[in-house]
Amino acid sequence: MDRREFIGTVGGGALAMAAATGQGKAQETPPNIVFILIDDMGWRDLTCYGSGFYETPNIDRLAAEGMLFTDAYAACPVCSPTRAAIMSGKYPARVGVTNYIGGHREAALIDAPYTDHLPADEVSLAAGLREGGYSTWHVGKWHLGGEEYWPQNHGFDENVAGCHMGHPWKGYFSPYQIPTLEDGPEGEYLTDRLTDETVRLIENQPTDVPFYLNLWHYTVHTPIQAKPEDIAKYEQKAKDMGIADLDPIEVGETFPFSQDPDHRVRRRKFQSHPVYAAMIDNLDQNIGRVFDALERTGRMDDTLIVFTSDNGGLATSEGSPTCNAPLAEGKGWMYEGGTREPLLIRWPGRVEAGSSCDVPVTSTDFYPTLLEAAGLPPRPQQHVDGVSLMPLLSGGSKLDRDAIFWHYPHYGNQGGTPGCSVRMGDHKLIEFFEDGRLELYNLREDISEEQDLAATHPRTAGELHDRLVQWRQSVEALVPERNPDW
Repeated sequence: MDRREFIGTVGGGALAMAAATGQGKAQETPPNIVFILIDDMGWRDLTCYGSGFYETPNIDRLAAEGMLFTDAYAACPVCSPTRAAIMSGKYPARVGVTNYIGGHREAALIDAPYTDHLPADEVSLAAGLREGGYSTWHVGKWHLGGEEYWPQNHGFDENVAGCHMGHPWKGYFSPYQIPTLEDGPEGEYLTDRLTDETVRLIENQPTDVPFYLNLWHYTVHTPIQAKPEDIAKYEQKAKDMGIADLDPIEVGETFPFSQDPDHRVRRRKFQSHPVYAAMIDNLDQNIGRVFDALERTGRMDDTLIVFTSDNGGLATSEGSPTCNAPLAEGKGWMYEGGTREPLLIRWPGRVEAGSSCDVPVTSTDFYPTLLEAAGLPPRPQQHVDGVSLMPLLSGGSKLDRDAIFWHYPHYGNQGGTPGCSVRMGDHKLIEFFEDGRLELYNLREDISEEQDLAATHPRTAGELHDRLVQWRQSVEALVPERNPDW
């Protein structure tokens, strides 16, 4: 996709300059901000990113009316670390939240210790925006610690359904038994209910007060459940496409932490799961309802909308409901399928409609970006690893950064093993902690990570590894130790 020339100006930078210098009066009002975070959505799970099975016309509207990022990344291949990175602007290894909270597995390596909450001394993105005059709301999944660390204790005025839970334990149909959400009528669907709550907040908000909304849906995390009418649509579609009777699963190696020879990685080769597709369809319908509420209240053109995911699609275990191809693997893995995400940003008058960007960006970047968009200065008491995306949103092609990093020193539930990685330019290096193995890929030429270049390009591999080790030391990242009992 070709990048287009930007039209218009960026009001946020002007607001920040006016506030800092005291010269003149800002001509723009701060935008409302809607941050839509989907749980476990893969890079290929939207029509605008190439899915031929799922249908997402409302979400695709963000691409048509905003900017599509081809090389956007979650800060970690599992959820809680990425969420901590978004809220703090820091790499998960610096915050200490390196695993999904509650996760613990050991095999050849002992599980590295990690912080089981977003620390109270982090000045969250919500806290910064609230101090700047925003109403702040969180709706949906949080999964960043126990009750004392829930959204209302991290800068949010309203908390709907955010708690310690990583997924709806009782399922997507009421009664949900989510402690921060009153159960609805029996059979009510959770994604519908969260949208109802979102629409209520938007419609009741005074028009002269900007708001920041975290709409962090539980979907499409397991359990994979959807409405019967939506499932029927995709069962028929699979038949029409001739894929309903094809076996989409390839059985692979034994799980690294399992002694059971039948506990194997199960890779989905193509998208065909009708229930997963129905979950995405329902999500898309509900995103459309949020757009309708913004338009009905006259706010659509005054709102910056971000849409992304917290980690890659679930493609190798737990039913393997989606496929991330041409990316390798998925959630819980250090390969591209584990971390590369859809990212769409719509901001009328600031971001050119139908534009795209191939500069690598990551979860830590939202913190400085959204503060700048709101016309607010950086938080001097909060170290931030991310960089503002405003130069890209205004049509530029560079950021003041040469590399981004990942650190996941844990065994997930999906078959991956503990590792650390760096992307610099087109090259990505992965270090696997079990055996110290290094793998090097040129992502521009090999997006599927099929050709390991570490042996043929030892100098590049060595330079990237040195950089990775230096970064790891700088953030005091913990590396797992050998397990003497394995």
